[in-house]
Amino acid sequence: MSAFPNSPRLVKGGLVLVDPDSGAVQKIIVLQYNPDTLTRSLQPQGVAGESADRSEALRLKGPPIETIKLDAEIDATDQLETADGLATSLGIHPQLAALEMIVYPSSTQLQANNRLEQSGTLEIAPVIAPLTLFIWSKSRVVPVRLTDFSITEEAFDPNLNPIRAKISLGMRVLSVNDLGFNVKGGSLFMAYQQQKEKLASQNPGGSLSALGIGGIP
Repeated sequence: MSAFPNSPRLVKGGLVLVDPDSGAVQKIIVLQYNPDTLTRSLQPQGVAGESADRSEALRLKGPPIETIKLDAEIDATDQLETADGLATSLGIHPQLAALEMIVYPSSTQLQANNRLEQSGTLEIAPVIAPLTLFIWSKSRVVPVRLTDFSITEEAFDPNLNPIRAKISLGMRVLSVNDLGFNVKGGSLFMAYQQQKEKLASQNPGGSLSALGIGGIP
């Protein structure tokens, strides 16, 4: 418990898995500690190229390709000090497994596909994964696909259960170009972009005089 009962509640970042059709929440993964830094990159999606018509130079064919990278920490030290049963017996295995399962099809799905293959089915559709949402405050609720995922286990208990680890996550934001407009992920992306537009409209902007010019030549 905090020594300051009136201190504000710390909002955590995390990942939420939802049904891609209904949006029903399937799993919530809260980051134990918020990362100190979060790196985002945006690749504009223009139509102009070396062979493109000059009239296309200013056109945008869709939202930019946005990627997000962060490093998170998981540590069982506090739980071990209080003799938490799960941490004592398994360390941070459950937390790591919850993150790892985002990029695994379920064993049930794999076995079902194997039975279809053994029965001679000619075409087996790839497994549809839940829609992953990256949530970083109420201003950033965005559909993503995990593209990079690495785990560095740094400490172990006497039974070799990991008790401290660093997680590096790379994510690609899924836009309406990827998902379409008429699905849950597409509507969530549009809400994300509209929130950006709302925030941008509140920026006071500047003046040409601040740039050292009185007008555009």
